[in-house]
Amino acid sequence: MPKNKTHSGAKKRIKITGRGKLMSQHSGMRHHLELKSSKETRSLAGRKEVAAVDVPRLKKLLGR
Repeated sequence: MPKNKTHSGAKKRIKITGRGKLMSQHSGMRHHLELKSSKETRSLAGRKEVAAVDVPRLKKLLGR
């Protein structure tokens, strides 16, 4: 039986916390930042938890 390969795109975008939660970056932080308010750009900074409906699919891509 061959080994399963981790999806290389998913491993670059998703981080797993110590307790097993999946974290990803907010969308909308690539361009047109000068048009967004400072409050909006601050709220989009950092990471967010992945939606519960997406977790099983992403865990499969990450080999977990």
